[in-house]
Amino acid sequence: MQPLRVTIWNEYLHELEHDTVAAIYPDGIHGALRQLVLERWSDAVVTTATLRERDHGLSDELLATTDVMLWWGHKAHAEVSDAWAEKVQAAVLSGMGLVALHSAHLAKPFKRLMGTHCSLRWREADEKERLWNLQPSHPIMAGVPDQFELAQEEMYGERFDIPEPDELLMVSWFQGGDVFRSLCTWQRGHGRVVYFRPGHETYPTYHDPHVRTVIANAALWARRRLTRSDAKSPRVTEFESVPNPTKEHI
Repeated sequence: MQPLRVTIWNEYLHELEHDTVAAIYPDGIHGALRQLVLERWSDAVVTTATLRERDHGLSDELLATTDVMLWWGHKAHAEVSDAWAEKVQAAVLSGMGLVALHSAHLAKPFKRLMGTHCSLRWREADEKERLWNLQPSHPIMAGVPDQFELAQEEMYGERFDIPEPDELLMVSWFQGGDVFRSLCTWQRGHGRVVYFRPGHETYPTYHDPHVRTVIANAALWARRRLTRSDAKSPRVTEFESVPNPTKEHI
């Protein structure tokens, strides 16, 4: 089977501007995400891209050869060019997978794919978060317990303005009483889209083993199955079947 080809996109601003974030993620959030992918698949081809690189670290060739993209953004969504947001959207419609993490609910590519405001309620109060596994037989939930807790996280609360998910896999309860749809999937064109909520930059969330398992599973589940770039004159490449794996605030 062809090695998994992953692109990890990160603003990479908080890590450079705040000592607390740099201490938690000395190699950047993209570095922590890269590590969790390679821990699961040592032969994966992992590329990282960041906001302030030329063309945001992206290229047409990279999008064409990416099976799944992990996207983390927070405070600089507006700096992503509309042209590249459109290209990422088109890549998903043609078969690439997208896993949107935490504040990427407001990322331009995600909002384009959802077609809604993607707004929500939020607060930073060092609250405990308990995540509940609603679909233990789903491939993304493989190895994830019925529930697990994060000692401190930023609260996201309903109403979350997204289209009805094709699948709702996890919900969160927060210490302040709020609940949230924290792990959702959609089919968009020929590509799969996953949204996973945890991951505020001032907490070591991406070091949590259960969070890492969910993201690794989501990357494999959402990976490209085919490429179909034009419905009228398609270029189709079949991939081998994949087994189930054992803020900007408003």
